[in-house]
Amino acid sequence: MMPDLGKYAGAVLGAYGLSLLLIVGLVALSVWQAVRMHARLRDVEERGKE
Repeated sequence: MMPDLGKYAGAVLGAYGLSLLLIVGLVALSVWQAVRMHARLRDVEERGKE
């Protein structure tokens, strides 16, 4: 299943690993910011009801 990468195997697999890590990090950051913004919006809406 794995293609023969020869002498470039380390560089290619490292690039794939780094890319995967960055994508997971960006998704986690987006979810974290969405949760924070949802909480802040809920707080602002509650203050507006008073």
